[in-house]
Amino acid sequence: MHTLVESLNLSKLYQGCVFHSDEKVATHQHVASALADHDLQWRRGTVNTALYQARINRLQMMALRYGAEVEVTPRPFEDFALVHTSLKGCTEFDCDGHRVAVPQGRTAIIAPKRHIRMVWGEGSEQLIVKLPHALLREMQGQATRGAGAPGALPALAPGLLLAPALGQHWEMMLHSLLSILALPATESGHTAWIDHYERNVALFLLAQQGQGAPKVAADAQAAAAGQGLTDGSAGKRLDALERYMRSKLCAPVALADLALAAGMSVRSLNQLCQRHHGVSPMELLRNMRLDAAHAHLQAHAEAGVADTALAFGFGHAGRFAAYYRARHGHLPRSQKRMAPAS
Repeated sequence: MHTLVESLNLSKLYQGCVFHSDEKVATHQHVASALADHDLQWRRGTVNTALYQARINRLQMMALRYGAEVEVTPRPFEDFALVHTSLKGCTEFDCDGHRVAVPQGRTAIIAPKRHIRMVWGEGSEQLIVKLPHALLREMQGQATRGAGAPGALPALAPGLLLAPALGQHWEMMLHSLLSILALPATESGHTAWIDHYERNVALFLLAQQGQGAPKVAADAQAAAAGQGLTDGSAGKRLDALERYMRSKLCAPVALADLALAAGMSVRSLNQLCQRHHGVSPMELLRNMRLDAAHAHLQAHAEAGVADTALAFGFGHAGRFAAYYRARHGHLPRSQKRMAPAS
């Protein structure tokens, strides 16, 4: 089974290194300058930040990693939306109170209007496509009126995790976008073709908003109303739950313990986790432990697989290996043979 980072040819994108740093202050300054002002809180792990960037025409592509686990709070997006594809690890987003977890190999459309907070897992690397609102307005006008005149900006969901089948379509588009980067810039016929392709990318993303976003928002509101929870209240409970999980990565935990930490019933907690993460509370904890084990093996070449499994709450080595492979695409023993990211 190949991983997403292995299937994509990122060599051309990696040629456009904006910066590479192992210093916290320099990292903050560089990312703010290249992307947007933001608050940055370092959690755990080694700083190994790199930003790679390339422009196609109106679209921008970026690959970004921090190395360490970080919490990032930028300003709400004013004139663009982002498509995040997780190449390695997991990144979690709180977009206007709507929580989206993007595990390795999955893709999410991020378009908050009021508030955004991101938590990048240790060792996480994200492939990011930046779409200007002007392009989305243009394609919205074409879709609704059959012409290329700009229309009103569509009602974008703050955060939308693409279904796996749709994620495969997006992966094919990424292959094409990365191939476009390698085209000679002087070819006169390329400009019109690339513009046409960028429009198709925007149409694809708008189609997912039209089919999935209103239902996601309506389902979230209805479920929250049924439990007496606002988006903000649900976010606070999830924050409390995840803080508790992170503090208990190596300790025995029961479902009742998680419900107590979130301040709600087991049934309500299960509904909340299914709605915001697509998994049960115990699966969420298991995934968090698997990500932590993955980061530990990546950072410590001498670490044994069996000892790492036990350290992160997995008493059965065989089940740990199966869970690990399902989440990360390879067996844990292969981690030590993987070359570090450039």
